[in-house]
Amino acid sequence: MNLQESGEMYLESIYVLTKRKGAVRSLDVAEYMNFSKPSVSRAVGLLKSGGFITVDADGYLKLTDEGLEVSEKIYERHIILTEFLERLGVDGATAAEDACKMEHYISDKSFEALKRHAMSIKGRE
Repeated sequence: MNLQESGEMYLESIYVLTKRKGAVRSLDVAEYMNFSKPSVSRAVGLLKSGGFITVDADGYLKLTDEGLEVSEKIYERHIILTEFLERLGVDGATAAEDACKMEHYISDKSFEALKRHAMSIKGRE
């Protein structure tokens, strides 16, 4: 299944919430993303059928290996892009908002180049 931006956002949210709380339900995702419960329910169904998450009998969401791989990739992009923009002088809120948009569209090749550059700058400080 090829994920669109919204699917990646849901996976990233589940990943972040799992790191914070341990156990995550659809309601947690709805509150975190400020989305309606029906929207989250639909997305959960699509992510489940795509093999990115599982849902247990109590309604807890768990990332599959594939879901974890995608969510870690998107989360890493978010963190590095946010830090990079902040180093350029962009305020934190704007940097995070812009990184959230960029993380879904930047190619792997461009991101890896940007990441190497950002790490080389960080290493010189």
